[in-house]
Amino acid sequence: MLDVTDRKLFTPVKGAEKDIVFYVLNRRVAPAQTGFYFVNDSMSADGRYLWFYCAFPPGLTRSLGVVDFQTGEVHNYPETQFVHASPYIDPTTGCAYWTVGNGLWRRGPKPQDTAELLNRIPDEYIGQRAVSSLATHLTPTPDGKEFFVDAAFGLQYLFGTLPVDGSDFVPWWRFDRHYNHAQVCPTDPDLVLFAEENHPDPITGLKFAIVDRLWLIRRGEKPRPLMPQPTRVTHEWWDPDGQHVWCVSGKATWRINTADSAVETIDFPRHCWHSHSSANGRLIVGDSTERFYRGCASAVHFLNRDTGNYLLIANNPERTDYIGANYHIDPHPRFCCQDQFVVFTTTVLGNVDVAVVPVKDLLDRT
Repeated sequence: MLDVTDRKLFTPVKGAEKDIVFYVLNRRVAPAQTGFYFVNDSMSADGRYLWFYCAFPPGLTRSLGVVDFQTGEVHNYPETQFVHASPYIDPTTGCAYWTVGNGLWRRGPKPQDTAELLNRIPDEYIGQRAVSSLATHLTPTPDGKEFFVDAAFGLQYLFGTLPVDGSDFVPWWRFDRHYNHAQVCPTDPDLVLFAEENHPDPITGLKFAIVDRLWLIRRGEKPRPLMPQPTRVTHEWWDPDGQHVWCVSGKATWRINTADSAVETIDFPRHCWHSHSSANGRLIVGDSTERFYRGCASAVHFLNRDTGNYLLIANNPERTDYIGANYHIDPHPRFCCQDQFVVFTTTVLGNVDVAVVPVKDLLDRT
């Protein structure tokens, strides 16, 4: 189990308010080490493994690192180079899944483990086109038998499922504009949430802006918008109950009922950039910024909805250098390991680092 008091692995840092302390991973295997994008948990359920993203400037492709809290070892596995925020960690085994090219890969957390190709989109769908992305975020069906992909190649975006056992790819839908951030419903293998994204036209270079962000698709059916009217929101994720979708809107986090599109609004006292919720929805973590640019200054905060109390955890200084501009170092705070910890990215010690704070410590102060 993760022990944040282990000084061989973590440096304690005094937070922004109420004597909160967060813990920065001090064992470096890469010049820049960041937490996962908030959609996927980066820890195994037993707390033994913590995975993170590794960057080696000026190379723009990141790979995975992992902390083994049982052995005290930290490793980078260069063969895990991935695109977007595709990595997924199996909570039971601690194995990492990721995408590269048109393939779905898996690797265990131990040094002696090797990378294994599980499946790929057949050439008949891709032809001679270059695959720029296979999945924004890998998410499995509830039974773990398939992963959903929102592949981008040529001038099209192909949605479908890749079975882990290597059986045939199952196409769901093809789009001619940019849709991504697809995530399988945690309770229904036939339902997927996805997002309308700003569309960069590869021929003209023009950008076509988001009009209606949130969409659902059911296997065998046409996609449909979640909201009754075109709605611009950002940074969406599923509630574990499979009946609600969360997203960010201005200074608020929304919880939306997928049956009737009813919105529950949770306000923050400052700008809300990304958010994430505990399994029961009563705790919220988020980050904020005064002015967005890659590498901008940011803050990480926590809201206890049961008490109404708010806590500022960390203030991250800006990084205006090459690392800040190129490696998506937004904090992306997320509840991990069955809501025992919050993991986020911080620049407070001058590097780009992975940070952890126990949820119990946050509750004690709110």
